Amino acid sequence: MAWVVLIFAGLFEIGWAVGLKYTEGFTRLWPTLGTVLSMIVSLWLLGVALRTLPLGTAYAIWTGVGTVGTALLGIALFSESADPLRLACIGLIVAGILGLKLVTPG
Repeated sequence: MAWVVLIFAGLFEIGWAVGLKYTEGFTRLWPTLGTVLSMIVSLWLLGVALRTLPLGTAYAIWTGVGTVGTALLGIALFSESADPLRLACIGLIVAGILGLKLVTPG
């Protein structure tokens, strides 16, 4: 169950990272409130997952899920580069996330 909670924490991290773009420097009320709420939920879920999972593993996966999701949404929503080398590097992060999951008990 901690792994599911951790993945959701990572998804909310994606939400606040992308939300930052829409706040326009925290000048737009609703995107700012959504971003702050997403930050709170993400950190709370990470804390819940840390009750059982090792700190280093959980933090690396949390940031990895956030990084991959944010990079992919940057490509999809903001026309950021989808250069093959960039995609390969994103793939390496995914490989690292999967590797950590495979070598961590629980």
